Amino acid sequence: MISVIIPVLNEAAEIGQTLEEVLTGENLEVIVVDGGSQDKTVEIVQGYGEALSTPLRLLSSPAGRALQCNVGLQAAQGEWVLLLHGDTRVPRGFDVLMREVLRDEGVVAGAFELAVASPAWTLRLVEWGVRWRSRWLQFPYGDQGLFISRQRLLQLGGVPDLPLMEDFELVRRLRHLGKVAIAPVAVVTSARRWERLGVLRVLLLNQLIILSYFLGISPKRLAQWYHRRRG
Repeated sequence: MISVIIPVLNEAAEIGQTLEEVLTGENLEVIVVDGGSQDKTVEIVQGYGEALSTPLRLLSSPAGRALQCNVGLQAAQGEWVLLLHGDTRVPRGFDVLMREVLRDEGVVAGAFELAVASPAWTLRLVEWGVRWRSRWLQFPYGDQGLFISRQRLLQLGGVPDLPLMEDFELVRRLRHLGKVAIAPVAVVTSARRWERLGVLRVLLLNQLIILSYFLGISPKRLAQWYHRRRG
């Protein structure tokens, strides 16, 4: 079984479509962990839970993607775990692809390629950069849907308890254990961050955060700075 863990915070605009695609999979459970949404996120998730036969649980947690993922991880029962952002839609057959990728004994984790839900040509360049980083450096980020065996993730202590860079640090740790593979299809993520801030600003912000992290600036301080810049 696959446990799909989705941390959410004010995702009313996206979570319904995310759940629609996830629930096309077979032999899975869905665990949505809400971080205190003030919009209709909880009501939307509850509506799906009442209408569908696939196990769907809604949990609550203080806000913070790492913390929310770990709350979901403690409740998960599947052999495999998919950590999915609330504004990211999986491709049809994602469950089959996950099992195929993880069947390779040399693979410790996997992710999907990334597509951004926008026709803007600048975002095609972003997708190309993500594809290069993921395939050649084996360094996918959290918005690509990271998947791993539940037991291995528990052995690692769960998702690193950081206010920012938790997905980056998790992949760093996984790369020391073996190959991080990329499934040959893309998840589709919302373009809202790039549309709000601009593609160049988002790219520069991300690179500054990574550089600062390597220079030893604390994730707490980086998170404060990051959220101020995002607005």
